[in-house]
Amino acid sequence: MSPVDTSATGRAADKPPADKPADKPAVEPAVDKPPRVSGGRLLRSEVQLVFRRRRTVALLAALVAIPVLIAVALQLSSGPPAPGDGPPFLDQVAQSGAFVAATSIVVAIPLFLPLTIAVVAGDSIAGEASNGTLRYLLLAPAGRTRLLVVKSAVVLLFCVVAPAAMSLVGLVLGNLLFGAADAAGLSGDVLTSGDLTVRIGLLTLYAALSMVGLASVGIFVSTVTDVPVGAMATTIVVAVASQILGGLSQLDWLHPWLLTNAWLEFADLLRSPIVWDSFVSNAILQGGYAAVFLTLAWARFTTKDVLS
Repeated sequence: MSPVDTSATGRAADKPPADKPADKPAVEPAVDKPPRVSGGRLLRSEVQLVFRRRRTVALLAALVAIPVLIAVALQLSSGPPAPGDGPPFLDQVAQSGAFVAATSIVVAIPLFLPLTIAVVAGDSIAGEASNGTLRYLLLAPAGRTRLLVVKSAVVLLFCVVAPAAMSLVGLVLGNLLFGAADAAGLSGDVLTSGDLTVRIGLLTLYAALSMVGLASVGIFVSTVTDVPVGAMATTIVVAVASQILGGLSQLDWLHPWLLTNAWLEFADLLRSPIVWDSFVSNAILQGGYAAVFLTLAWARFTTKDVLS
């Protein structure tokens, strides 16, 4: 046979018969998906992560130092301050040590407490993105909505823990140094030491509630940027700007809408009977801010391109 015929025969032999079905593609082995992380486990992990950080411990220590400094300064002073001298409730510390906690809340609410909340809230999402761990959290798979809910819950928990730690230290140290005596409330009625402890608890709850709106703003800003310092700074600027606007009489129409408007209106909790108007109005205001900004945070976070 000629070489040409051999080549043609070889090519014909290489071709499969027309009626032979083509080979089916190999079936790819099934890839097991990672197990879904339970909400409780994710929440416990996040609580441990936030409250074990040295930065969080340092923030709480700074807040706790406020009642310590107030109590020590009064103990070392020559006598009790005159009425109206210093922050509210300071002149009543000599009557009962419980007012150390009340004075600490007054001192901390305008700046120190918002500063700590801004740090924790601003770092909630942006900190994970900055460290390159946000993508891995979403691959857990935790789910974006679930992760945001857990992060928000821990930030709001910090809003409670921060003033509670300050009030607890103020109560204990104040009662040790100045005694747990009965004292006159703002209505002139005598409040027992037990009543004062309950009222301090209500003041603490009021302070925690006042931080909810700011914390929600911080969580939203944290979903917008991957720079945690920027989110923290923006959040604290919002708090400062709101207080500045609240001090301008020309903007009286705007004051009821400012998140800081009712921050210091908790004196009614020390009256007999308790007047709840400011507490309720503050709760409605902070709840409105939380509803708006947490919704915006959810809308942003669930559509955000996570690259880190």
